[in-house]
Amino acid sequence: FFFPRGPDNKMGRVIRGQRKGAGTVFVSHTTHRKGAAKFRNQDYAEKHGYIKGIVKEIVHDAGRGAPLAKVHFKDPYRYKVKKMTFIAAEGMHTGQFIYCGKKASLTIGNVLPLASMPEGTIICNVESKTGDRGTVARCSGNYATIIDHNQDTGKTRVRMPSGKKKVIPSVARAMVGVVAGGGRIDKPMLKAGTAFHKYKAKRNSWPRVRGVAMNPVEHPHGGGNHQHVGHPTTVRRDAPPGKKVGLIAARRTGITKGGMKIRD
Repeated sequence: FFFPRGPDNKMGRVIRGQRKGAGTVFVSHTTHRKGAAKFRNQDYAEKHGYIKGIVKEIVHDAGRGAPLAKVHFKDPYRYKVKKMTFIAAEGMHTGQFIYCGKKASLTIGNVLPLASMPEGTIICNVESKTGDRGTVARCSGNYATIIDHNQDTGKTRVRMPSGKKKVIPSVARAMVGVVAGGGRIDKPMLKAGTAFHKYKAKRNSWPRVRGVAMNPVEHPHGGGNHQHVGHPTTVRRDAPPGKKVGLIAARRTGITKGGMKIRD
C-alpha cells in the first residue's frame, strides 16, 4: 500500500546518509582539478614495442595528494602531439623521457605490462583489468609488488597496498616505482583549519557529527541520557535507507589481534 505523507502520517527525518545520495552540496569539488590521470590507450606500438614521451611539467592537482606529470607523446599515426596526464612516480623530473610498451626498459616512470617485469618489482598505478588505464596504487606514497607470474594461465599475483594479494592478467600495465608525495600522512594536521582547507578542495565531508551526538530523529544511534548506541552497530546489507548506518554487512567486528596475517 502507498501511504502519502500528510499531517496524519508523520515520517522520520531524512538522515545525513540519505541526503548524501542526492548529491547537491555533497558532490565533489572538481572545478580546479587537472583532469583524469590515465595511461595511454593501448595501441600497436605499446603491445609490440614501445613509444617515447617526454615529461613537460609536474603539477599539483587540487584534492589529490600525489603530483601529476604532463607527458607529451608524438601521435604514431598523425602529425600531432598527444598530451597525457600520468600520476608521477617518485624520482620523475621534467625533461625525462618516458617509455611505454612491452619492450620498454625497467626504469622508474616507464609503463610496462606485468609480464615484462620480474618478480619483486615495485610498481604503481596498476591496471586491474586489461586496458582500464590504471586503477590500483595511485595514492601518494603507495605501491604494489609483483609476487609471481603464472605462464600457463597468463596471470600475475600482485600484493596490493593493503597487503592483500590479487591475481591480475599479465598483459595489464603498470608504472615502475612508487607514487610521489609519500609521507604525507606522517605529519599531523595539528589544527582544525588545516583539515578545513584539505576537505574544501575535496568535498563537503568535514566536520562529521557522530551519530550518538544526534537526536533520535536524526540518526539510529541518537538519543539517550548518555551518549551510547544501545544496540549492535552492525546492520544488514538490505537495510532500508535511514536505517543503514554503522558497520554495514560486517563480516567481523572489533580490533585485529595479533597483527594482520597475510595469507599466500
